[in-house]
Amino acid sequence: MNHLFTNTGSSSFTEFLGAYAPNLLPTREQALAAPVGDQIPHATTIVAVTCAGGVVMAGDRRATSGNIISQRDIEKVFRTDDYSCMGIAGTASMGLEVARLFRVELEHYEKTEGRSLSTEGKAQRLATMIRGNLGMAMQGLAVVPLFAAYDPNAGKGRIFSYDVGGGPYEQHDHHSIGSGSIFARGSLKKLYRPGSTPRDAVLACLHALYDAADDDSATGGPDVTRKIWPVVAVITEDGFRRLPDEEVAELVQSMLEGRMTEPEGPTAPLR
Repeated sequence: MNHLFTNTGSSSFTEFLGAYAPNLLPTREQALAAPVGDQIPHATTIVAVTCAGGVVMAGDRRATSGNIISQRDIEKVFRTDDYSCMGIAGTASMGLEVARLFRVELEHYEKTEGRSLSTEGKAQRLATMIRGNLGMAMQGLAVVPLFAAYDPNAGKGRIFSYDVGGGPYEQHDHHSIGSGSIFARGSLKKLYRPGSTPRDAVLACLHALYDAADDDSATGGPDVTRKIWPVVAVITEDGFRRLPDEEVAELVQSMLEGRMTEPEGPTAPLR
């Protein structure tokens, strides 16, 4: 058996893979050879909101190639371990690869060290991976994730954003990434309430995605005809839970009924 399998010398799966099979990692040469531009599907939009005892993340399902809808049901929110998840914006194919690699990275660390990384440690590991992709980002294959986790030490949900150079930057209360983020953030500023229940936080995320889709052509709203709903994840002390489509559909229907009388969505009271 190759000694690299029994003595990796590092708790990082990325470093292990780079030593054993570097051809499986994204490289600068692959970036230079890749077709860069509007032909590559891009993912948008992700929102995250803290709530009482946890955090909620949701993502729309649309991927675009320039002005073309390349996929209507892409998934952009992924479980990374029992108490964390990440959403992706930017180059869809690269984002999917980073999400898979990051999940294995956390599993590898837990198996080799016998314990899980802290929330800050997870955020820093993802930052290192994004920083390692900087060469490809400079060629147009940028990946911009949003990371959310339940921190058992703090007893609350936490949100971290990144730029193409790494990061991370901790965001408080709520955040959004992707082409529709400016509209989603405006919606969240209006709807966010500290200490809201997970259900209310989910509704705030759904409203934010709806508002983003209303003003950003690259963001897809709920597709009632095709029954394509946003991907919604709730993380609390009980762990990661992805809401089933049936539950999301009920919440979306409730939101749409309200939008029939209030097309611009619920308003925030002045204090």
